[in-house]
Amino acid sequence: MPHPEIEVILAKPRGFCAGVERAIEIVERALKKYGAPVYVRHEIVHNKYVVEDLQSKGAIFVDEVSDIPNGAITVFSAHGVSEKVEDEAKGRNLPVIDATCPLVKKVHREAQRHEEGGAQIVLIGHAGHPEVEGTSGRVKNEVILVQSVEDVEQMEVADPTKLSYVTQTTLSVDDTRSIILALKKKFPLIEGPDLRDICYATQNRQDAVRKLSQEVDLILVIGSANSSNSNRLRDLGEEMGKPSYLINGAQDIKPEWLSNIKKLGITAGASAPEILLENVIARLHELAKIAIRTMEGVNENVRFKIPAELEEAA
Repeated sequence: MPHPEIEVILAKPRGFCAGVERAIEIVERALKKYGAPVYVRHEIVHNKYVVEDLQSKGAIFVDEVSDIPNGAITVFSAHGVSEKVEDEAKGRNLPVIDATCPLVKKVHREAQRHEEGGAQIVLIGHAGHPEVEGTSGRVKNEVILVQSVEDVEQMEVADPTKLSYVTQTTLSVDDTRSIILALKKKFPLIEGPDLRDICYATQNRQDAVRKLSQEVDLILVIGSANSSNSNRLRDLGEEMGKPSYLINGAQDIKPEWLSNIKKLGITAGASAPEILLENVIARLHELAKIAIRTMEGVNENVRFKIPAELEEAA
């Protein structure tokens, strides 16, 4: 028996952010200009579909610079890399195109500037995330990685008057607020970036999920399991009291989720392409009678420049 009509409400904004769009475009333009293969250190962005699509066009994803053949066109992922990785590529004269998100670069510069001023760097982020590894490797001394308020309580520092914090860009102002407050309480002289320097896209997508959760019975988040910001969107939906599922795409939808659902909210992580949403909508049409609308939300018009050597390879 078909489900009664479900209203599908699409979050706004959702999906690709400017840093992700730029990174993918860099790989596509490099393939067009130089031909396949183009080697990419780490997944260009954390999305299975995007990675497989670029692989089909001739991109080869590797874990380390040492896996790249001599002379091969090399792209650094949107998450950024450590100085050690950059130096290794330079030492081998690899032709590098840097797809690091400009907002991540800004965090690197901030950390370096504070360290040059004598501060010890505190990094708010997730252990093992490529962006955290890249930022940690941009300063000379070891950073103090903080993942929770509990970590702050256990922190020991060389000089509490010379401390500065930076944050992983895929965390929002809301994600980091309690940790920053704990840091400032324990170390009143700690310095850090203006809250406006936190990634706009992460915050906007989280704000949209909060708004969406007021209207719907269930939330689907399109994104990969290794995507930090996609996982956070799913967690946020749950925190707002709504059943929320992270799906790679249409194939992951379980028909039973739609039982007794009148309003279904859909969003997508910052590295999830719109085609995955289109496939999800097509699958929902098969499973139920649906009506679709997009909620009101922020219009994002941020665009980041493509490296000069790829400008003509449109």
